[in-house]
Amino acid sequence: MNTAQLLVRCLENEGVQYVFGLPGEENLHVLEALRNSSIQFITTRHEQGAAFMADVYGRLTGRAGVCLSTLGPGATNLMTGVADANLDGAPLVAITGQVGTDRMHIESHQYLDLVAMFAPVTKWNKQIVRPSIAPEVVRKAFKISQTEKPGAVHIDLPENIAAMPVTGEPLSKGDVEKTYASFRSIEHAAEVISQANNPLILVGNGAIRDKASAALTEFATRLNIPVANTFMGKGVIPYTHPLALWAVGLQLRDYISCGFDRADLVIAVGYDLIEYSPKKWNPNGNIPIVHIAATHAEIDSSYIPIVEVVGDISDSLTEILERSDRTGKPDPYALELRDDIRSDYEQYANDNSFPIKPQKLVYDLRQVMGPEDIVICDVGAHKMWMARHYHCERPNTCIISNGFAAMGIAIPGAIAAKLVAPQKRIVAVTGDGGFMMNSQELETALRVGTAFVTIIFNDGGYGLIEWKQLNQLGVSDFVKFGNPDFVKLAESMGLKGYRIESTADFIPTIKEALEQPVPSVIDCPVDYAENLRFTRKAGELNCVI
Repeated sequence: MNTAQLLVRCLENEGVQYVFGLPGEENLHVLEALRNSSIQFITTRHEQGAAFMADVYGRLTGRAGVCLSTLGPGATNLMTGVADANLDGAPLVAITGQVGTDRMHIESHQYLDLVAMFAPVTKWNKQIVRPSIAPEVVRKAFKISQTEKPGAVHIDLPENIAAMPVTGEPLSKGDVEKTYASFRSIEHAAEVISQANNPLILVGNGAIRDKASAALTEFATRLNIPVANTFMGKGVIPYTHPLALWAVGLQLRDYISCGFDRADLVIAVGYDLIEYSPKKWNPNGNIPIVHIAATHAEIDSSYIPIVEVVGDISDSLTEILERSDRTGKPDPYALELRDDIRSDYEQYANDNSFPIKPQKLVYDLRQVMGPEDIVICDVGAHKMWMARHYHCERPNTCIISNGFAAMGIAIPGAIAAKLVAPQKRIVAVTGDGGFMMNSQELETALRVGTAFVTIIFNDGGYGLIEWKQLNQLGVSDFVKFGNPDFVKLAESMGLKGYRIESTADFIPTIKEALEQPVPSVIDCPVDYAENLRFTRKAGELNCVI
């Protein structure tokens, strides 16, 4: 047995199902070991796609997704997806090939110090310098990656080490006990919450990672406290719940901003500051905060909790609920605010103008998708509309890159989602800019049998940047480009291609596309004049406190 074979046995021991990546000269021994393994190797068309697949696999399962590259340019291509996973709290293990240890002291073809390079974008990373340490390195990598707050780790394997003979066995994983908050913090939180007149819950992705949806919904319902979620906290409380105030996270003021203006206490549950800066909702740092999470609060002048309840989130919410003395109805203002938010959401339900307005497109998509179906949202102007208008009944049914906000994640992410949940309908939502960054992975999707639908918000440019330019400068530059015929492109790859010619076409088209046995692409012209209309509307928003 060589080191590469032992490493793969360690991956099997960790329960790894898939490794996403590209073959290369310096990872040949690992690939050979995978050939004889229970792990399925998914050959991708670009290392960035492989890293995004591992990223989304980690988000959906809570287990580290694994991606593999060779050295040099293969490793640098992984970086964006690795950084995305790390900032968005997704467990991921990246493995890179490397030159032999006998070549590192001199200039060598494609050699880079990958440990140094990955250090800023990972929780931990190490090179395997001796065959015997492989089991320890792999076990530590998975433990660190999957421990709250999850993130990316990196293992660098020199080719001569990979080929060396070794004896050894994978390490036992053992059981990890939950940690629980102190009674003192729980009692303090309950006292503060009981005394608040207008509390507001802000729930983030940490509540999804901790599987605290049921506890959070019970907590909010029994205490009559309205709930806003971050973009990455969608579905922790069903959007149909009468206390759900839907998503917060836009740079501009929105209806939910009025709720924060009125709040005399914010109960932050599983909230990561990177999801939405507290300076946007607590600019003066004067709103008292109760922090309920699996980890301690980050330091920020606008986020200084009066009490931190650190431990298993579901248990903390249950214990606080039992000790809280809060009765009566929720603040009537919050209910009026919900009515305003819902009215805004439904405003374009019957709009048949064309090109289709983004609000209408997202509204119709929501009508088609079931509560357990999954959308993977790319980054661009469409992300703002998806984040604001695509609401969820269940956690992890709308995946949005937010901490790193990396374009190109939707199609690779949809492949991973379909592998994780083959019985669910999967839709990748992307702009024409993001689509062209990783559209090559549609061939991967066809090859591995992952049928999903890609919806392209087509405006012929980088719409989000144009929105920013017009809003700040009054003019736009360098954002327009030409596109291929997306229908013919899809068909040339053996996929189904559709083009929306009228707003009424969209729902029947996506229903048909979702029934196809192969991946489908829907080219949908979109009216982004709505971007500036929303900017003006947000600027005129006047909260009556």
